[in-house]
Amino acid sequence: MQDTALTTLVETVREATARQRPLCIRGSGSKDFHGGPLLGDELSTRMLSGVLAYEPTELVVTAKAGTPLVELEALLAQHGQCLAFEPPRFVSHPGGLSGTVGGMVAAGLAGPSRASVGSVRDYVLGATLLNGKGELLHFGGQVMKNVAGYDVSRLLAGSLGVLGVICDVSLKVLPEAPATLTLRFEMDQANALRHLNEWAGQPLPLSASAWWDDVLVLRLKGARAAVATAHQKLGGEVIPDALAQSFWRGLRDHSDEFFTHAQQAVAGGATLWRLSVAPTAPRLNLAGEQLIEWGGAQRWVVTTAPASVLEVAAAEGRGHATRFRRPPGAQETGAAFAPLSPALLRIHHGLKKAFDPAGIFNRQRLHPEF
Repeated sequence: MQDTALTTLVETVREATARQRPLCIRGSGSKDFHGGPLLGDELSTRMLSGVLAYEPTELVVTAKAGTPLVELEALLAQHGQCLAFEPPRFVSHPGGLSGTVGGMVAAGLAGPSRASVGSVRDYVLGATLLNGKGELLHFGGQVMKNVAGYDVSRLLAGSLGVLGVICDVSLKVLPEAPATLTLRFEMDQANALRHLNEWAGQPLPLSASAWWDDVLVLRLKGARAAVATAHQKLGGEVIPDALAQSFWRGLRDHSDEFFTHAQQAVAGGATLWRLSVAPTAPRLNLAGEQLIEWGGAQRWVVTTAPASVLEVAAAEGRGHATRFRRPPGAQETGAAFAPLSPALLRIHHGLKKAFDPAGIFNRQRLHPEF
């Protein structure tokens, strides 16, 4: 039986489609800054809240889209389990709501452990989607695919709501590691990248890394013996557990010193760029502060340099650049994401037409053309 909240959403979508009225899908609003402009009437998912099913022994949880991440993670923690990819739990404003399950999937953002455990989409097992025709579509469980051959539930990760309203999601969860240790090393960026690439090729329980201001911080996770052996091999200064947890939490939620500085700079006219490059890419010669994560694969840069400079640097690193946070008002102009190739753009257009033929959902949020 369909609940009242879901019935209301279906009716709203059908009416909007009939009237060609754009809708802006929104949970807590914690990621309003991410992507293109917010266009259309707000369609809130907050009424869709709660855990539908949780089987700790099966490592699977199903939650409604509006469920706050902090609530879901508190439930998992009671059973010694977690969302291994550490999604950011942004808040919309000081004292505001944390990110939601639906927003987590729609944004596709992962935290410090991304390089070691995989991305959001790797943990999505199934989903219920409300499409632009007002139809509820169920995908996943056994990796169901539509006629085009896409794994639709995982396709939703990073789609920013342009395909439809995510109503609920089934996720794979993992047990917390038996042992965790955080190490600190003083070294410049070039040496940090060299060491990270050397360590990546060795059987070490590397869980996360971060370099900023000539300090490299490394997190080890796994069996106690493996962590102890890795520590003996790597050396480094041990950071006390409480301080380490605070550091990784701040990095994950973008509340640490680097991101605080970055947001202040953005308020003053700078842009916070997120560059996804090959882990082996050398030091990027760019003006402004840089923070490096994911073993060298994710480079944050806060700068006033022109977009073309960042795009060239990303291309030279065999990757792409994203305008992650922009100065006030800049979200309305210019694309946030790197341009798509003609082939990929055709696929995007085809998917948009199939799921949202009237084009009512999150217009221009993912791409200026739809």
